[in-house]
Amino acid sequence: MRWTVLDSPIGELSVVADERGICGVRFGRVEGVELIAAETADERLRTVLAELRAYFAGELTEFTVPLSVRQGSEFERAVWREMSRIPYGEMRTYGEVATILGDPGAARAVGVACNRNPIPVIVPCHRIVGAGGKLVGFGGGLPRKRQLLELEARVSFASAWS
Repeated sequence: MRWTVLDSPIGELSVVADERGICGVRFGRVEGVELIAAETADERLRTVLAELRAYFAGELTEFTVPLSVRQGSEFERAVWREMSRIPYGEMRTYGEVATILGDPGAARAVGVACNRNPIPVIVPCHRIVGAGGKLVGFGGGLPRKRQLLELEARVSFASAWS
């Protein structure tokens, strides 16, 4: 596995790739791993760094880098797939996602799956909010979740007027 770090508007993001694709994004610098400098990173890491930079600049609304998700229960993987389908600039509630997955009573389980998302930002768990649009729960902290949602709202609003 290869690790690198991106300095982003929401703080440092540690990004890890394996031979299949991007397998992790962590908030902050991960201790105890050897980091590869962005300029010497392999193609996959350079691509994800470029896509993340474009996303934070408001120039990218959909990631294309291949992902490698090997962990998670069947339910968690279903939640992660569903959150990847939420369009840029939009939100769903935990309850809405549970209902889409066929279990309207599983809102809390959706929240747990969001918390276990191995690839936040790219797999956009920040787009899932509490009932009534309330900002609750985010592994990177609520200020980061707010920043991500505000970024997407600004870009979506500006695009509507273009």
